[in-house]
Amino acid sequence: MARIRLSCERGRSIELDPARTALGCIDFQADFVLPEGRAGALGSPIDALLAAIPAAQRALAAAREAGMLVFFTRECYAPDLADLNAFRRQYDLAVGSPGPLGRFLVKGERGTEIIPHLRPMDREPVIDKAGFSAFHQTTLDTILRVRGIDTLLLMGYTTQCCVASTLRHAVDLGYGCVLLKDACAAYDPADHEATVRVMYSEGDNFGWVSDAERLASAVHTPGH
Repeated sequence: MARIRLSCERGRSIELDPARTALGCIDFQADFVLPEGRAGALGSPIDALLAAIPAAQRALAAAREAGMLVFFTRECYAPDLADLNAFRRQYDLAVGSPGPLGRFLVKGERGTEIIPHLRPMDREPVIDKAGFSAFHQTTLDTILRVRGIDTLLLMGYTTQCCVASTLRHAVDLGYGCVLLKDACAAYDPADHEATVRVMYSEGDNFGWVSDAERLASAVHTPGH
């Protein structure tokens, strides 16, 4: 497909080559967002996460239509938690605890799976990560470089944690990044907004901010 011109916030716009651009779908996992998942069962405020799903679906459809690489991530750990780092093993007692959809963030449990609303297609990589960044001890960087990817569009849960950790790691590895803010969410909207504000700091050090609607429009009007 021809290059597309993606409009971003604050008057910015960038040119994307779909063959060199990937959409990262970060941790759209059942336990984080579904009412029957762990967060929902505990009474966590999942409304903002649920509200981001239509925008995420729009962005996913646009990326696929444009022929971009799409990849998904899941934060998950071995059943014996051997790959959970020492700090979190000591202080994060939630990981591995029982829940309505199985043990929280443990590989193979129903709550760890990607929600049906955003199901990966065949040949779309699914990256399991024992940490917040999608690049932490994974093959993601190799997958992207082999395919010539130099730009990432990022969306997912939660904005200030796994999305931001992946974005910052990507920037240090030399990727250009675009945060699709309406397709991201946090349990506390203030955390989401704070992460977006940081994207504007010090020029474009962390990349750009756009949204699913702008992405869909760009895909449908290539070259403009």
